Amino acid sequence: MGNILLILVLVVLFILALFILPQWRMRRAIRQVVETFRKNDATQPSTAKTLEQLGLGQQRAGSFALFRRKDYKIFALDILIRAQAVQQLEDGRLYLLEEKLWRFRL
Repeated sequence: MGNILLILVLVVLFILALFILPQWRMRRAIRQVVETFRKNDATQPSTAKTLEQLGLGQQRAGSFALFRRKDYKIFALDILIRAQAVQQLEDGRLYLLEEKLWRFRL
C-alpha cells in the first residue's frame, strides 16, 4: 500500500511540474513584462522604447545550456504582441496598450 501511495504522489508531482509550473511561470513573466513597460513609461506611441531600452532584448548568458533557466519573458512579450496589448511602431519601438490588458486580468 505504501508503494502505491508513493507512486501516486510522484505522478501528481510530475503532472504539476509538467503542466502547472510552466503556466505559472508564463503568467509571472507576463506580469513582469507589463511592469517593465510601465516602469519605463512605454505606454503610448510617443514614449515607445526598443527592446534593448526595455531590457528585454538580451538573452541570458550561461556557461552550460542545461543549467540555464528558460526565460519566459520573450515568450510573454510574443503573447502580448499577438493579443495586441503591445504595439510595435514602424521603427521597431514598442509600447503597451493598457486597455488591452483586461484579457490577462492584470
